Amino acid sequence: MKKWIPLFIFTLLIYSCKARKTANQQNQNIDSLSIANVDINDPDKKEKNVADRLDFYQKIYLHPTFDYLKINSKITADNIKVSPLDAVIYIETDKKIWSRIDFLFFNAARALITPEGIKAMDKYNKNYIDSDFDYLNNLLNVNFIDYKNLEKLLLGRTFFTISNKNAKIIKNDNGYLVESLSNIKIQTGDIEREYKISMQYSEDFDLVMLHLKDAKSNDSMEITYDDWELQSNNVRLPKNVKIIIKGSKNSQILIENTKFDFSRMDTPYSVPSSYKKIEIQ
Repeated sequence: MKKWIPLFIFTLLIYSCKARKTANQQNQNIDSLSIANVDINDPDKKEKNVADRLDFYQKIYLHPTFDYLKINSKITADNIKVSPLDAVIYIETDKKIWSRIDFLFFNAARALITPEGIKAMDKYNKNYIDSDFDYLNNLLNVNFIDYKNLEKLLLGRTFFTISNKNAKIIKNDNGYLVESLSNIKIQTGDIEREYKISMQYSEDFDLVMLHLKDAKSNDSMEITYDDWELQSNNVRLPKNVKIIIKGSKNSQILIENTKFDFSRMDTPYSVPSSYKKIEIQ
């Protein structure tokens, strides 16, 4: 039970205003995407090729919006002996992610994540953390996690833009596969890392799988989404989210979303004065 806080924050990471820019985002160009099963040398098909790429871009990046979302979930992790845990995740778009995790009807942990950073308290061990997003990035051996990307991970939204003739789109039996043709460079502060990225979409343009491999190590991350549902406000959301971390760190977490509610709720968060702050190294 001494690992409540890192496990709690680690779980929140798979959920998903100021996204960090990749080195090639500056030259973003929709027409750089190519559909492999279209012959662009055929003048009768070239116009359709451009239209197909634009339509694909719109469907994977543009979604109906909402102001508030409450998600009831069950969390199972291979390194948490007491799983599954009951969780409530609440999002105010672009503003905050609040969460509560319960164990046997006991409120075990809470967290509050904003664009400025993360706060979390472990009510079982009576300690807390107050940190920036470097903690989450170091935890998962990546460097692209910020507030907005957490929202997108939670919702199953695409948060990588592969552009400027550095991607291919292949129509396959499962829908659409997007692959980076060369490594994607992501710069955050003084740290630059390169990734090979692939994303599988369904026929309905739902994100089914994201696979990310570090170009200079064995570290990788795979996130899968399934059992997508259309909500009453025309928002599509996944009921199951699974994240697999391999390499210098290994872990597997499954989130089963059991209920979605698009109404506002209170998000209390205050740390008792008797709690001990954990300093993040």
